[in-house]
Amino acid sequence: MHIRFDVPADPAYPGRVAAALSRVRLRRYGYIGAVLAAVGAIGLAVSRGFARGDRIVPLCTALIVGGLLSMLYSPWVRLRARRRSGRYAVEGAYDITDDNIMMRSGSESGGIAWDGVAQVRATPEFWIVYVGRMPATVIPRNLMSAEDAETLRGFMVERGLLQHR
Repeated sequence: MHIRFDVPADPAYPGRVAAALSRVRLRRYGYIGAVLAAVGAIGLAVSRGFARGDRIVPLCTALIVGGLLSMLYSPWVRLRARRRSGRYAVEGAYDITDDNIMMRSGSESGGIAWDGVAQVRATPEFWIVYVGRMPATVIPRNLMSAEDAETLRGFMVERGLLQHR
């Protein structure tokens, strides 16, 4: 297998990559925030039934506010990443073989050997490549031909990196 495609200097592309990678890393803040807000709301409801329940109202309110802020943290980070990354728009390219994924962006280049890839997760726009438990890079499906995308998908499924559709 040898797949090569170019990445145009699109100002929106780095932001989409940053959003896809940060969504994976920041998902837990949404879960933690939901739990905090739920515990705070339950605490407020329960406190109304006790004579001295007004003593825990500030704690419950703080839990709700902290939970809401935690849930808003992930979208805020993604928005900032999209805004800042627009100035990093440079032309690049991917060169994917049976052995590795080589990426070039402007004057920088790097690669990941398939042997080091633990898994690949599919999103609507990208395949997110994990090295260990951390997302290392993305492969944009919409920038390659349909035949190349299907070839690469088959290769990743065969290696056990990507689950069947």
